[in-house]
Amino acid sequence: MARKTGGVSTILRMLIGLLASAGIIGCSPIAEPQGFWGKLWRLRVGPDYKRPGINTVEEFRSQLGPAEARSLADLPWWEVFNDKTLQALIVEALNHNYDLQLAVARVEQARALVWVAASPLYPQVGYQALAGREKTFVPLKENGNITFDTFAGLLQASWEIDVWGRIRRSTEAARANLFAQEDIRRGVMLTLVSEVATEYFQLLELDLELTIAEESSKTFGQTLDLFTQRYKFGQDSKLPVTRAQANLDSSLANIATLSRSITQQENALSVLLGSYPRAIERRTLLTAQTYPKTPVGLTTELLERRPDILAAEQNMIGANAEIGVAVANFFPRIGLSTLFGQQSPHIEDIFDSSFNIWRIAGGLAGPIFTGGQLLESYYAQQAFWDGTIAQYKQTVLVAFREVSDALIAQEKLVDQRAALEHQVESLRESVELSLLRYNVGLASYFEVLEAEQQLFPAEDALAQTQRDQLLAVVNLYRALGGGWNLSNRAWMQPN
Repeated sequence: MARKTGGVSTILRMLIGLLASAGIIGCSPIAEPQGFWGKLWRLRVGPDYKRPGINTVEEFRSQLGPAEARSLADLPWWEVFNDKTLQALIVEALNHNYDLQLAVARVEQARALVWVAASPLYPQVGYQALAGREKTFVPLKENGNITFDTFAGLLQASWEIDVWGRIRRSTEAARANLFAQEDIRRGVMLTLVSEVATEYFQLLELDLELTIAEESSKTFGQTLDLFTQRYKFGQDSKLPVTRAQANLDSSLANIATLSRSITQQENALSVLLGSYPRAIERRTLLTAQTYPKTPVGLTTELLERRPDILAAEQNMIGANAEIGVAVANFFPRIGLSTLFGQQSPHIEDIFDSSFNIWRIAGGLAGPIFTGGQLLESYYAQQAFWDGTIAQYKQTVLVAFREVSDALIAQEKLVDQRAALEHQVESLRESVELSLLRYNVGLASYFEVLEAEQQLFPAEDALAQTQRDQLLAVVNLYRALGGGWNLSNRAWMQPN
């Protein structure tokens, strides 16, 4: 006996008709449909997002010169940091750092959740198969019992008509979260570049301090030899010898401390690179590093360039959309459902059209009394929206503060370095003169030791100031949202 297949084709026609009537075949939850369904798409309850007003200043505090369109943030990071070794370390970090990999994974997660949120916009189609054996009591039958088999195959489809925009608002919130995660990823990339540069410059500064400590140890050793010789020949007491020995021991202890700090700094930098602790290569000395020009651009551009500000705004957009979801929950949900299938007491007749089961129905369901749940949910979401506004404005204030801090650091560190360079030059001359005076008997040992004890801390302070000047550039680049115009791929490919 030939099997009839009209039921299967009927199911397909019903599903295609339902999809076509919905007008969403081929529509993405990110792209809005056009025409009549586009107008319906834009009809949704809840407030539409508007950026809260912020009164920004025309210039950054501590800004030198008038505002200009050019900005340090326009430069790719490899033009800001010209050290080839540092560039190689940054590339390694961008490719292997686990914090960045976590941020990338969260972006992919957020992208998937956009489709999860948008999926109710589409008809939900499922299937069901049944096979069973049943025994039931029938009073009119002689023995009162009937045993029979049941076989069924069902195909179901349902679709919620998003009249009030609940699903679309939920999708809008998920999309805002995706964009926020994208901004967070770019923020992690900028932070990673800045942290690698910071750790690297601090490592170079420790190298310079170690060199200074080794020079001081050598000088203290020579002074100890001088005092020892004079003591042996009876030209001086043992007191200068013990004082010189103490200074030498202090310098040796400082060398050990700096060596430990250098190893720990290399280990910290290794973690940023996504590798186990290892020695870090460096070729260019701290004193040979160059400083780029640092224009800051217009203050209004900061709102469009800082990843944390952009992420904070996306959080506001998402919170605003969730208010629409809370409002839509007050309204009834309207939906359509269809069911088509076959049922038969014999499995070989399951596809026989004479055993058809079908249903097309529309439904409406809405709340009447929920104990205040919906209202309080709305109030909670409204409060959350207010909180995201406060967080956004706070993020903007912090951004302006960080730019100002970096600018004032740049300005004052120039004067500080000039003063320290002059101090170091004077103290070096003081050490030479004190030794000459001591050798001819015009000065005491105390004058020699005092001059040496003042020189080496001043050299350390000068090295730290040179490091701080480089860190001020790093901090300014980060505060301005450096590399904002680079694609994700371009971040990984320095020219």
